[in-house]
Amino acid sequence: MSLTSDPPVGKAAEGGAEREDYSALKVVPVRHPWRWAAVVVTAVLVAQFAHGLITNSGWEWDVFADFFTTRTILKAVWITIQLTFYGTALGFALGIVLAFMRLSKSPFLKSVAFTYIWAFRSIPLIVQLLFWFNLTYLYKRLDFGIPFGPGFFSFDTAGLVGAMSAAVLGLALHQAAYAAEIVRGGVLAVDGGQLEAAAALGIPRLRQLRRIVLPQAMRSILPNAANEVISLFKGTSIVSVMAIGELFYQVQVIYGRNGRVVPLLMVATVWYIILTTVLSVAQYYVERHFSRGATR
Repeated sequence: MSLTSDPPVGKAAEGGAEREDYSALKVVPVRHPWRWAAVVVTAVLVAQFAHGLITNSGWEWDVFADFFTTRTILKAVWITIQLTFYGTALGFALGIVLAFMRLSKSPFLKSVAFTYIWAFRSIPLIVQLLFWFNLTYLYKRLDFGIPFGPGFFSFDTAGLVGAMSAAVLGLALHQAAYAAEIVRGGVLAVDGGQLEAAAALGIPRLRQLRRIVLPQAMRSILPNAANEVISLFKGTSIVSVMAIGELFYQVQVIYGRNGRVVPLLMVATVWYIILTTVLSVAQYYVERHFSRGATR
């Protein structure tokens, strides 16, 4: 809002000082011509893009419609969801443990957690997956007994870790390294005075963590955690190198047979968009739950 330059009226003297009366001033809204120009340009670009999607025959929307809900694609979507769920659940469970190990006062626990995070963030995910997938080649037998001494019993590793198990294990261990830093950052964001006040009131440490620290830390944890979950969801496509029938792998198989590359890639793209949207909506409601009392 801005004020016009009309001269003020109704000056009155009170106690030897002049006081201006602004009640008669005319208030007009500030004009934003460039904002409207940006809206028009954006609308034109979006309309052109939509027109191209509809009219360009190269997209082959009829092929897209034929394959979008086929049994093979739906099964692949389900496998992608499973990989995301197990990788997230196991990854964040381990990540929470690693985060509090790094926050502990024990130099040993801090060193173990730091080394784990450093190692799994340094090695590319695809390399980790291939190592787990080839565990049988690296270790043909596992012995349990005295370290560096005789073993009490052993078993072959053949069939111990299948392709799906290797994928879940690799995704979870990789995710744990990033989840640990997200959780640690959220806990550090809580004011230390909260714990001091809780300790002064005699509240047990476990209850301090559960009722005071975590509800506040979740406000910082959730946005970054949601980004990691969405990134993991799309990153499950990397397990295609292990011939697991997730969404991207099945799309590759189909267009390798019929040569319809573009519409099949659009099938995968639309499914990724739909599921990412669902995750984003869930993120919104979870964040709103934990922001109660903190925002107006």
